[in-house]
Amino acid sequence: MSKPRYWLIVPAAGSGQRMRADWPKQYLRLDQRFVLDITLSRLLDNAAFAGCMVAIGPNDQRWPQTDASRDRRISTCIGGAERAESVLAALDALSDRTREDDWVLVHDAARPCLHPDDLARLLSELQDHPVGGLLATPVADTLKRTGPGNHDVEATVDRRDLWRALTPQMFRFLALKQALESAIDSDYPVTDEASAIEFAGQIPCIVEGRPDNIKITVPADLALAGFILKRT
Repeated sequence: MSKPRYWLIVPAAGSGQRMRADWPKQYLRLDQRFVLDITLSRLLDNAAFAGCMVAIGPNDQRWPQTDASRDRRISTCIGGAERAESVLAALDALSDRTREDDWVLVHDAARPCLHPDDLARLLSELQDHPVGGLLATPVADTLKRTGPGNHDVEATVDRRDLWRALTPQMFRFLALKQALESAIDSDYPVTDEASAIEFAGQIPCIVEGRPDNIKITVPADLALAGFILKRT
């Protein structure tokens, strides 16, 4: 039996409204490069992927301007309104090329600071895992829980067993596809791929990653990402 292959999915159909920019955050620039181009190159240039599917918006007019649009390793499909719908659309688009036990890595389009060492560790530690898992980093800040509808502190939350989920998240093709389909059909809120796998009754494994694998969400994150990339 041949070894499972690795596929990359990058959902890039979101609008990134919290950036308060004129276009989606994946199309902001760092050192004259689109964030999306940096993100894709950090993965594709550091692991042997069989292929990559990027889920873009139905009215995306900027994708043709990217370097990635001319990369023969990369295909595109039309994503959905929510992340889970975009990932599922990408899985459907890859279905005629993949095997059930192939690995799929899903990575945020606006997370360009993934370190190659973290990617290598994820692939190495999960290659024989029965479920798969995700990069995550331990929660470092003190956490407070407030009451509903107000900012009054009700409790300080024990952070000892809490982790901040990162990407890539890595699961078997069929298991991830079925988990997402089931969660969407049940109106379960899928915040990441691991939450869909958990909903399906499976237990993902955490692989500790670097805390500087940040996601660009608000304007200050763009400058921070630029600083991190200059150092790594």
